[in-house]
Amino acid sequence: MVDFIFGVSHPDHWHALNMQQNPHHYSGIRRLGSSAVTLLQEKVGAGIYFNPYVKINGMTIKYGVVSIDRLCKDLIDWDTLYLAGRMHKPVKILYDDARVRLANQVNLTEAVRVALLSLPEKFTEEELFNRIASLSYKGDFRMIIGENPNKVQNIVSSQMENFHRLYFGLLDDLPNVSILNNGHLQQSDNPRFRGLMVKKLPKTMYDKVLRQHRSYASSNNIDLPEDMSVLYEQIAQSPALKTYIDKSLTEIIAGTAITQSMKGILTAGTVKTGRYAGEKLSKWWQAKK
Repeated sequence: MVDFIFGVSHPDHWHALNMQQNPHHYSGIRRLGSSAVTLLQEKVGAGIYFNPYVKINGMTIKYGVVSIDRLCKDLIDWDTLYLAGRMHKPVKILYDDARVRLANQVNLTEAVRVALLSLPEKFTEEELFNRIASLSYKGDFRMIIGENPNKVQNIVSSQMENFHRLYFGLLDDLPNVSILNNGHLQQSDNPRFRGLMVKKLPKTMYDKVLRQHRSYASSNNIDLPEDMSVLYEQIAQSPALKTYIDKSLTEIIAGTAITQSMKGILTAGTVKTGRYAGEKLSKWWQAKK
């Protein structure tokens, strides 16, 4: 099943037209009208509405509908990482939108910064891409049961060339990263450079990392500098930095992953939900063997 994401300017109008043309794409919730569907889309979970197991020209697809505003906000601020995380991986853009393109450049740059902050001084391209690809799965209950435990490695190993194409330009532009031979890289451990990366974390993660560092400093009798630049450098050098990052990702992702999955029961209907869950569990069980 191929996944599509449709970013639309006016979800209510889009659903109204789509329900007229393709009522069979929707579960029984369509009887409540496009306004109810849009309300469910916007207010529950990650702001996206999925219709799975749709047959188009002999192909089975799953498509999600999200407002352009909601999509761009997640790409920039990482409110849920549900959509931003998908865009960390290589995807095919069918229709280019300037706002989304610019927002996603911010998103990809932020993913690189977060990965670098949790990697050692020397690392490989594959380690970097695995870290980036894993960001949006932290705290997702489906990675415990329902998803192939090797999903991240499989995504990266099968698309190394596409990951390289997606991120090489960004890495080449970073003054604190040197590209070595044979897929190896090195980053500067200069506190000033690393402090700047902390300063430029996506808004939702930035707030959480600072809160966690203040709590850690209080528990360990560490004085917090008043100068924010010095504070960023202190955070960047903290032995607990990777813990801050992983905990922040979990806080961002866990709740949305649950509510979005619960919403899927309503939007897909019980039959399609059962089929989808069965296929996921089958893949998970095969991978565990």
